Amino acid sequence: MSSRENSITATTNIADAQPAADSAAIVIDGVWKIFGDHPHRALDDVRNNQLGKSEVLAKHNCVVGVADVSFSVNHGEIFCVMGLSGSGKSTLVRHINRLLEPTAGSISVNGDDIMAFSQAQLRRYRNEHIAMVFQNFALMPHRSVLDNIAVPLEIRGLNKNQRLEIARKNLEMVELDGWGNKFAHELSGGMQQRVGLARALAADPEILLMDEPFSALDPLIRRQLQDEFMHLSAEMKKTTVFITHDLDEAVRIGDRIAIMRDGRVVQTGTPEQIVMHPADDYVAEFVAGISRLKVVKAHAVMAPLPAGATFNNNGPVLNHTDSLSKLITAAIESETDINIVDDSGTPVGTVDRVSLLKTVIEGAETS
Repeated sequence: MSSRENSITATTNIADAQPAADSAAIVIDGVWKIFGDHPHRALDDVRNNQLGKSEVLAKHNCVVGVADVSFSVNHGEIFCVMGLSGSGKSTLVRHINRLLEPTAGSISVNGDDIMAFSQAQLRRYRNEHIAMVFQNFALMPHRSVLDNIAVPLEIRGLNKNQRLEIARKNLEMVELDGWGNKFAHELSGGMQQRVGLARALAADPEILLMDEPFSALDPLIRRQLQDEFMHLSAEMKKTTVFITHDLDEAVRIGDRIAIMRDGRVVQTGTPEQIVMHPADDYVAEFVAGISRLKVVKAHAVMAPLPAGATFNNNGPVLNHTDSLSKLITAAIESETDINIVDDSGTPVGTVDRVSLLKTVIEGAETS
C-alpha cells in the first residue's frame, strides 16, 4: 500500500461506545502533533494534499507523532490506549498533562480548556488534578520510600507530619507497609513500581496517566500489580488513561480500548467489541491471539427476548455479563437453552448450543 493510500488523514473509527462529551472527564478533539522545524507548514500540506507519514518526512523533514486523534474518557473509566512501538500512544498521553504541546486540536479536562492555562494554572493542574506513573519508576535514590511518596505533597506545601502520614496510608494501600524507611535500590522492580503508584495516588488526583507502568516487570509480578491496580481503581474511582503495547493487558483491565497505528486511532470500543468486531485487518491481527472465553459476554451471544416475555424452559440462568467460559460450562451441564437475565433479574434472552459453538469456532478461526 502506498503512503498516499494509507494517508494519515484517513477517518478515525470512533465506536458507538464513545461517551457524550458532556459526561466525559477528558475530551481530545482533532489533536495533531508534528515534530520538526516547520510543523504547521507540514500540517497544512497534509491537510491540503493528503500526504502520508513517509511523505511528510521526505518533504518537510517532520515526523507525524499524532494524527487527528479524537476521543473522550468517562469519569472513573480505565481507558487503554494501545499500539505497537512508534504508534503514537506515549506521545498522545503526554498532551493530557501538557508535557507536549499539540500542533493543532483541543484538549479539555472536566470542561476546562487546558490549552488556555497559564503557567501558574498548569502547575496547579499538574500538582492537584493529574498524576503520571512511568515505566521506569523514576524514584529518587537519595530519598526513602516514604519521602519519595511524599514528594507531590511537599511541592504542594504540606508540613512534614501531614505528608508522611498520607504517605504511610498510601504505602499500606499498595501493600508495602514496613518498607517506608528503605531506599529504592533495596526494593525489587515490582515493589518500586508500587511505590511509584503510591506516589501518584498520594496527591489524590482526579486523573491518572499510566505509561506502560508494568511492561518491564516479570509476568507473574505484572499480573499481581494489574490485579492490585484494578482493585484500587474500583475502590478510588480514578479516571485513568493507561498506555500499553500488550492487548492482553488492555483487554484485562480496560473499560474501553483505543488502538493506534501511525499516529491515528483506528478503532475505539470495549474489549468485547474490538475482539468480536475488529475494524480492519490490522486490528484483526492484534486480536487474533486473544481468547474469547473471558472477553465475550452473554449479551453478545444471546437471542434477545421481546419485552415482557418469560422463559419457556427450565434451563440454567446466567447474568447478561457472564463470560463465554461460564456459558460453555452451563451448556456442558445442561442440554437445555441457557436463560439470560439482566442485573435486576428480568429475562432478556436465551443462548442455544449452536450460537455458542459458532462464537467459539469464529474465535478459533482467527487465532
